[in-house]
Amino acid sequence: MSEIQLPAAFETQMIDLLGTEEFLQFKKAIDLHSKTSIRFNTSKPVKKDWVKKTISWSEQGYFLEDRPSFTLDPSFHAGAYYVQEASSMFIDHILKSIESPKGIYLDLAAAPGGKSTLLSGYLGDEGWLVANEVIQSRAQILKENVVKWGLGNTVVTNNDPEHFSPLEGFFDLVLVDAPCSGEGMFRKDPQSRNEWSTDHVTLCELRQKRIMDQAGALVKAGGYLIYSTCTFNTKENEDMIRFLTDEFSYEPVRIPLNSAWGIRETQVEQDGKIYYGYRFFPHLVNGEGFFITILQRSESGYSQEAKRIKDFKHPFLKEIPDRESLSLDEELGFDGQGKYYSLNDSFFRIQKDWNLHFQKLSQHLSLKYFGVELGKKQKKDWIPTHEWALSNLPKNGFEKWELNESDAIEFLRKNEIELQGLPIGWVLMTYQNLPLGWIKNLGNRINNYYPKEWRIRM
Repeated sequence: MSEIQLPAAFETQMIDLLGTEEFLQFKKAIDLHSKTSIRFNTSKPVKKDWVKKTISWSEQGYFLEDRPSFTLDPSFHAGAYYVQEASSMFIDHILKSIESPKGIYLDLAAAPGGKSTLLSGYLGDEGWLVANEVIQSRAQILKENVVKWGLGNTVVTNNDPEHFSPLEGFFDLVLVDAPCSGEGMFRKDPQSRNEWSTDHVTLCELRQKRIMDQAGALVKAGGYLIYSTCTFNTKENEDMIRFLTDEFSYEPVRIPLNSAWGIRETQVEQDGKIYYGYRFFPHLVNGEGFFITILQRSESGYSQEAKRIKDFKHPFLKEIPDRESLSLDEELGFDGQGKYYSLNDSFFRIQKDWNLHFQKLSQHLSLKYFGVELGKKQKKDWIPTHEWALSNLPKNGFEKWELNESDAIEFLRKNEIELQGLPIGWVLMTYQNLPLGWIKNLGNRINNYYPKEWRIRM
């Protein structure tokens, strides 16, 4: 039980929202323990003996009976699953309910990457995701999680929402999980109760309006805008629907619900139309507090398509010509659909279907990572990257070595391990057939190339 009291003004706000009797149920629920939930990566199948229960609104989401040590699970570091709050996995149900067209998506406030990896998984080879984070240190964490997920269909950017203004009408879907007052985290993080105030709610509302004033323009005609918060108050939720539909031409979208889920639909009437939001209360669902709404840009909205840039120029990136890109794809045993760029002599690969979009983005945004970085080439030999190891791209020509759990953990700690009979040269370390990273056997010694900043310190 938590000993941290709820602020009086917050209690009044919640009584207004729920009524006195239901508020008491809510208050009791937020002093109970949160349930741990994870979402599996379908491209990296793994067997787990965890006692788990499906999350009804997410095909790959599960509640765990007990919280294992994820830090000491090699398959976690391989990107086989993501530890994500259950309520936010409702985005999976939204995408499938509206059969959202796969194209170019934007996650505008993406760190640490839970929603980005969900979007990336939905898009697969049929789309391209821009995962943006305004805070540089958080953009690095976002990049790590995108790399672990391994799909190579994402560009990580580090930009303020204002920097996206040249990309008005460019995206098929824009997701904004807005920075908020965090009321929905009062169970998971009781300390956050001490940081709450009505002034902070007002500050968050103003920040959200600034973000959404930019984000609302980025969706192309017929595209979708998803707005979410982890808070309960109407200022940051229903009032934001009013703000958006006042500023931009959006149509309502209603998502089917199963009453057994405990998700509460809310309605906002605006200009003779009913818009819908979805509220997650911890006394009604196993997840944390959450609010989400989805709107569709009217067909009269502006659309901007990616056009060929005659002479692509970038201060850091060098475009590899199409013929050479095809040769690289053939050499590496890929599918022949790659387009390559080099940065500091290291080769990056994206799917060529999204090359025009990528070039457009690169003219306006600060790129932190994109596609899959393969590494440097010395004559016919490759110096492979950790990013390539964790990607779903083939690693033809490299030996593999399956590690048991204890050796895998030692590898992830960058400790020395005895591996009798290890082939000479670059060797891909795997655990349960999931790539973990590279070792180079020089004969007289073995070098562990697991990134120093990623190593297990536990």
